[in-house]
Amino acid sequence: MSPTEANGLLYASHEQLIDELIISGQPISALVEQIQEIYLSDDRPWIIGFSGGKDSTTVLSLIYSALQRLPSKSRRKHIYVVSSDTLVETPVVVDMINHTIQLINTQSKKEKLPISAHAVYPDPDQTFWVNLLGRGYPAPKQQFRWCTERMKIDPVSSFIKSKVQEFGEVIVALGSRSQESASRAQVIARHSIADSALSRHTSLPNAYTYMPIVSWSADDVWEYLMSGPCPWGGTNRQLLELYKGSNQGECPLVIDKSTPSCGNSRFGCWTCTVVTEDKALHSLIENGEEWMAPLLKFRNDLYESTRPENKNEYRNYKRRTGRVTYVSADRIDDSGDSESKHIPGPYWLEVRRKWVSQLLAIEKDLRSQGHNIELIREEELQAIRQHWLRDPNEPDWKDTLPAIVAEIYPDSKIEWIDNDAGMFTEHDTELMASVASKHDISPEMIMKLLEVELSVSGLGRRKGVHQRLLSVLKQDWGSLEEIKEKHQKTKPDGYWKSEIQKLTASLNLGSN
Repeated sequence: MSPTEANGLLYASHEQLIDELIISGQPISALVEQIQEIYLSDDRPWIIGFSGGKDSTTVLSLIYSALQRLPSKSRRKHIYVVSSDTLVETPVVVDMINHTIQLINTQSKKEKLPISAHAVYPDPDQTFWVNLLGRGYPAPKQQFRWCTERMKIDPVSSFIKSKVQEFGEVIVALGSRSQESASRAQVIARHSIADSALSRHTSLPNAYTYMPIVSWSADDVWEYLMSGPCPWGGTNRQLLELYKGSNQGECPLVIDKSTPSCGNSRFGCWTCTVVTEDKALHSLIENGEEWMAPLLKFRNDLYESTRPENKNEYRNYKRRTGRVTYVSADRIDDSGDSESKHIPGPYWLEVRRKWVSQLLAIEKDLRSQGHNIELIREEELQAIRQHWLRDPNEPDWKDTLPAIVAEIYPDSKIEWIDNDAGMFTEHDTELMASVASKHDISPEMIMKLLEVELSVSGLGRRKGVHQRLLSVLKQDWGSLEEIKEKHQKTKPDGYWKSEIQKLTASLNLGSN
């Protein structure tokens, strides 16, 4: 990539750039006029998908310029700029995007343009860290890319849906280009509308997409960006610096599942493990951002946990359902047959504890170096704590997360919710472990049964309590070898009901 000055010139103003620049035989002024024509053709508001990369920056710049050139009376409908922040974006990119959003909101207000920029975030209980460290989800891989929908598609879709509900229909302007990939070109062609510059949104009804630079090449994009200043002020020099020295692309604003993984992108998540090696983050470090080296190491540790030979070390042998699962050639079952492949479950709680501690330590160290960075938010820690306390396999009855945070941040101001504490104290767990060993049963099973009983304690109606107790008993308890042996004998429901009666009687929990 070698951006050059357009026609050997560097335009002194963005106005001059629009008037004189020609790209691929088309005057930029003609494209701006097309944008104006579509804008004025109806009352549907626009939503610009802004990822901070070169393509979305180009589209935002062109539309902003089109608004500037319209008479005040013609600027009758609003344009929303939407940036999706997954909360694990590459830090230098987050800073640049936030700066651009601030500039746009400040400058558009001065110029009385009906445009505003907004950042959207994942649902607080669906962030990367809450899923990985809280629920124990394995780091994303191509075959289990749980992050994309939760962290990118859903937040943007929610914003678009809210505007559809308010206005009936919307137009979503994107920086998609046919030359990005063959698959992307097919998706664009499949949803295009004959004799129209618009396309149907791939999944959202009453939403249409507009792609002003769909036919541009990457060189065309850079020629435009580097030919003059931004219409809202400043230049795209920092954007160029982020791309320089790397052949990696960008992570576009994701609005559907057809968008490929952007793990190598400088505009993706620093935690991405979908790719084997994060070349983009590595390149940023080599080009002067050495302070991000601990982030790359942490990301590589996450990737190591996805290797097949390491899964047993990092992940529980039980799924979150409490059952051991195997996959055979044609189906998933619980047989444990010698021909079946074992499917591991969530990360061990001890692994998650270690990673929370390491993440907080990295954050603290970077802050001490003068980097104003927040790797994990307080609300995420609160959510992680709740998931640990209620973990289906390893409930954290000792409530260890507050102590982990206090060890890294002794002066932490986090107010942990009082009623979030577990039902059992450390003394309780030791006592039940002692009782369990005498009867050769799992202490976790006893605790789970007690949890069920305590949850309905004092209620006038205890409907369904037997079914819940039965569900606990039917989970897989013991070592993996013991569970395999147990699966050789399938217990009928009558057996388990009998076991419930025996256990409730021995624990003096009552007969109902």
